[in-house]
This record gives sequence, C-alpha cells and structure tokens, in this order.
Amino acid sequence: MSAQSDGPRKSSLTIDVLIPAIDKDIVTLPLVIDSLRRHVQHRIGTIYIISPQSTGIRRLCVSKKCTFIDEKMVLPITKKHIHYGTTRWDRSGWLYQQLLKMNGDKISKASFFLVIDADTILIRPHTFRKDEKTIFYYRNWSQPEYFRTYHKLMGVKAPSPKSFVTHYMLFEKARLTRLKQVIEARHGKPWYNAIIHSIDRTKQFGFSEYETYANYLYSHQPSRMILRKSLNKALHSRASSLSQKQLDVLAKSYRSLSFHQRKVYQLAPKTKNESSLK
Repeated sequence: MSAQSDGPRKSSLTIDVLIPAIDKDIVTLPLVIDSLRRHVQHRIGTIYIISPQSTGIRRLCVSKKCTFIDEKMVLPITKKHIHYGTTRWDRSGWLYQQLLKMNGDKISKASFFLVIDADTILIRPHTFRKDEKTIFYYRNWSQPEYFRTYHKLMGVKAPSPKSFVTHYMLFEKARLTRLKQVIEARHGKPWYNAIIHSIDRTKQFGFSEYETYANYLYSHQPSRMILRKSLNKALHSRASSLSQKQLDVLAKSYRSLSFHQRKVYQLAPKTKNESSLK
C-alpha cells in the first residue's frame, strides 16, 4: 500500500497485541490482524485474542497464528457480575470488554502491548514508541461522562485537552499496573469494582479505558507522550468489500478505518474539550 510511513520499518522494540472479540467480529478480525502485521512498525511478539469460548474464533486463532484467551480467565469477575443498563439498553458487555483490556498487564509477556478494537483496520504504517516516548493518537470525539468518571476515580480532573478514544492504544505494563494500584489505594477495593461503582449507570457511556490510562500518564509525565491526530474514518460497509485501490485512496487521508454500526456515537454530545481539537 502506498502511504507515508510514520517511522522506520520495524524498530527493535517487541510489543504484544490484545484484541477483545466476539463471534460477530470473525469477518473483520482476520483483516485487523493482517493490518497489524503489515503496518505496525515494531516487532510483534504474540497477538492475543480475548473472547468467550468460540469454535470459530479458536479456528481463526490457529489459522492466523494468534493465541486464544478465554475471557473468563482474565478477571475475577465476568460479564454477569456487571449490571449496567436499563430496560432499553445494556452496556454490561461493553464495560466488561474495557476491563478485560485493562488487565492486559497480566497477559502480555512484553513490556508494552497494543490494544486494538476488533473492527478497526490500520491502513498506514504506525509507530507507537519513539525516542523513549509513547505515541498517542487522538481525535475530536469523546463523552463528558468519561471525564466525570475519571474525576471520581482519581480525585482530580482529566488534564488532557485531547480525546484519546481512538480504537487503539499502546499500554506500558508497569504504568498500567501502577494506575490500577492508585485506584485501589484511593477506593479501598479492587480496581475493577472501583470503576464499576464510579460510573453513573443511568448514562450509556460511563467509562473509557483509553481516556483513563492516557490522562493518568498526561497528569504525571506529559513530556513522555507524543500526540498525533488519529485520522480514523468510520465506515458502514463491509471491510472485505474495499478494493486495494480504494484503500490506497483512503490511506492518503486516513490512518485507520473502523467498521461498526454505532449510530448512537454519531449523535452523542461533544465534550467541552472538543473545540480545542479542531
């Protein structure tokens, strides 16, 4: 694919990858995996697919040389322990998936691991570490509740003027572990229970693992972070329907594509920080 590189080809850093997935992601997931191996400018150690028990996803892991992780083995709780919804909507699984990502430090063998959504495909080369700093991709969209929950969890306002809800992020194990320790010390309970209890469960979008982790880092050592526009494009067609020519054209303007049907996101209110992102 003809696209401008974000950095040198395949740095010496080895990272692992975590992708939470369910059966509906089987169509897109192979393309996500292929895009990682093509466009991540670091050596990839192990790609972990975190999923409920699924014959289809297990077969995909074998064919794509990935490691299957039963989601029930990641946390002491499961989705059934989370009650987050109303008679009209249920966000329990959505929140559970975020908590699974936040325990990636217990899964990854590498010091850094990349989390990416199972519906997001990279179409340009991506570098996530440069000059001992982590590169964070940001965009114009977030939710006010993400920042309210951060305030409840951490006792301070989220400091970043950017939104880090970009469908993928590089985590440093040691710093993620420290974040969870801080949450536990402040609330006197396991970090996942602190998150669940801090959410306003009358609101559909009550927590963001990406906003929480990135703002925690930004509050301590912003000089160790490099911020770049995510340039993500949401599409509502099938990922497999795009030709290489179409991908090449899209790669001139975007870094990644997300294939999801989430009209509620499109109608969601903008954050107070959004004006500073334009």
